[in-house]
Amino acid sequence: MTAEAFVYDAIRTPRARVRRDGGTLAGVPPYDLLAQLLVELTRRGLPAKVVDDVVMGVSTTVGEQAGDLARVAVMRAGWPDETPAGVVSRLCCSGLDAIASGAAQVRTGMAGAVVVGGAESMSRTPMMADRPAFALEDDLGSATGFVTIGVSADATAAKHGFTRAELDAWAVRSHARAAAADWRCVVPVTSGGETLLERDEGARDGVTAESLAALPALFADDPLWSRVEERFAGFVRPAGGLHTVATAPQMCDGASAALLGSADLEQTLGRAPIGRIVAWAHAAVRSPGLDGTITAARTALSRAGIEADDLVVAEVNESFSVTPLLVARELGLGDDVINVQGGAVAVGHPLGASGGMLLAHAMELLGRRGGHGLLVIPGALGVATAVVVEGFAQEDALPGGGA
Repeated sequence: MTAEAFVYDAIRTPRARVRRDGGTLAGVPPYDLLAQLLVELTRRGLPAKVVDDVVMGVSTTVGEQAGDLARVAVMRAGWPDETPAGVVSRLCCSGLDAIASGAAQVRTGMAGAVVVGGAESMSRTPMMADRPAFALEDDLGSATGFVTIGVSADATAAKHGFTRAELDAWAVRSHARAAAADWRCVVPVTSGGETLLERDEGARDGVTAESLAALPALFADDPLWSRVEERFAGFVRPAGGLHTVATAPQMCDGASAALLGSADLEQTLGRAPIGRIVAWAHAAVRSPGLDGTITAARTALSRAGIEADDLVVAEVNESFSVTPLLVARELGLGDDVINVQGGAVAVGHPLGASGGMLLAHAMELLGRRGGHGLLVIPGALGVATAVVVEGFAQEDALPGGGA
């Protein structure tokens, strides 16, 4: 009989915008962002000695984010030398991949406690800093369908019939909801005894459709459109472009961490789990599409034995406005279910950390009412991952004296 992978805690840092002047968290290395969350987990009652593994998602594995960032963070946090740790990298889906990997260890009985999540400092390790061959070699780029990620978003929006006005409207919604959000799962980032950041940056109250309509499209003249046209017969490039700086996910810095464990871990911690990982699915479509989310979501829901109508919460990474719009339409998700407190268009997408952030959000929201949640992220090269969770109604959204 397969064991359950319970969620006992889920926390994250605030999301800090990447700025030309460096940004609020640009002075904090990614391993320190992650280490601060590991220390917080111990403060909230986790004996580090019981952790069987640490699995973290990282998208750009170069520089400070190379060389097993998870193990570096474990040592930085002062956890036992015997604590193993490693990273997984599936581009933007890395954080959800880490969650699935950790859950698989627990469900198969190979581990009793696994810490999962991810980290990304886009201030210090910019996207594409690893110089992947598919972005540098023209033949390989053509074979893999590599394009600027914004071209992928525009192409996906055009394929599924979304208009510029619909994309802009989603950004207005995201900013309004994120500006009003008050996440309790957020752990402030400190340095030298000083608090650097307590809340997400980026959300602006009062954003209007009129103000966004005046912004220029970013990707209309990108030279890599030719690859899209070569790979999809009959595709017609959207005239004038679709996504803008306002409907693209902001680059940001952040980290996430969650504690997964078996039923026996409850006795060790002295508190009940807040939820469980029910099912997951990885999917892919012909690159450079971002619509693998639909297959991933439907497969994960099927494996969980539930329908989209059963969902109480859906946390869909706003990998451009087209992603949540597409998932909402194809799954029939209501406005009161999907991204109810905003998303990455307003407050940023720290790549490898985003999956764990979606989990923290879902657990907090479901802690208020219980039920099932869906986490979804697409990535470059056509990949996508979805995870189905169940949250248990709690008096508090998070255990252990969350902020």
